Amino acid sequence: MGRRGRLPPRHEGEPALKLLFAGTPAPAVPSLEALLASDHEVVAVLTRPDARSGRGRQVSRSPVAERADAAGIPVLQPRSPREPEFLRQLVDLAVDCAPVVAYGALVPQAALNLPRHGWVNLHFSLLPAWRGAAPVQHALMAGDEVTGASTFLLEAGLDTGPVFGTLTEAVRPRDTAGDLLDRLARSGAGLLVATLDGIAAGVVEPRPQPADGISVAPKVEAADARVDWALPAHVVDRRVRGVTPAPGAWTTWRGERMRLGPVSPLPDGPSPAAGEVLVDSGGVYVGTGSGGVRLDLVQPAGKRMIPAADWARGARPAPGERLGGA
Repeated sequence: MGRRGRLPPRHEGEPALKLLFAGTPAPAVPSLEALLASDHEVVAVLTRPDARSGRGRQVSRSPVAERADAAGIPVLQPRSPREPEFLRQLVDLAVDCAPVVAYGALVPQAALNLPRHGWVNLHFSLLPAWRGAAPVQHALMAGDEVTGASTFLLEAGLDTGPVFGTLTEAVRPRDTAGDLLDRLARSGAGLLVATLDGIAAGVVEPRPQPADGISVAPKVEAADARVDWALPAHVVDRRVRGVTPAPGAWTTWRGERMRLGPVSPLPDGPSPAAGEVLVDSGGVYVGTGSGGVRLDLVQPAGKRMIPAADWARGARPAPGERLGGA
């Protein structure tokens, strides 16, 4: 794929590229920080509208909006980037490129066409693996040993655009999705800046993604985070870590929902029946379809997260009583 056009020579002190940064959640903030410290100029930020959250349903701005506010950068928050008013604003900004990190809405072709170097997306997987909204969660749940991040030219398809660059990241044995995403957000920020540097200099060219190795990573919903104790212990472990901290693994206990922190597979430890709770001096164990796991932290309905041993002292599971019942 050819370059979308070189910029004229840059004079001393001029920004390399004028940018519209698009992003919303906390993992996008390191990229915004890195761009603010670069030779490029972030002239505006595009993020999702303020939303109500928490028990008090207070209106809150996105982490990216808060960082932009602190830097004195204009913040655009259209309900949809298809809105004519946003498209007019984008024309007026006359940006060279629009870097994107977890913005959270589809960008229409009309907007994709406006910056001369297009929209450059930082995605937290080694494309074409794990295209979609939850690449880190699905990589963990699948048991991947290596993952990474990619920068690519955004197009109408779901994460299908040609790739500028990649980096790799080893998945550690006890990583949660939060742990892994934090590392990728930091290292990916450097990759994004390097990609934009290369675009400004006219020395990078995106290459089409391979036709094989495609996998899809749809958003992980709360229903997907319910633990199926009939699965083998190592699969339960991966799935729990893959949905930690959000949306959070859960099961049921005596008819009420109970959240779970990461569990530890015990290939040589107690092995109760699937879902059966066993308490001894060594801890609180739950059976799976193959082997047992030890619980670490649990959050009973309406309470805070507590050590599993403290929960068991209060709950007093009866012999044969199980998690995960109706």
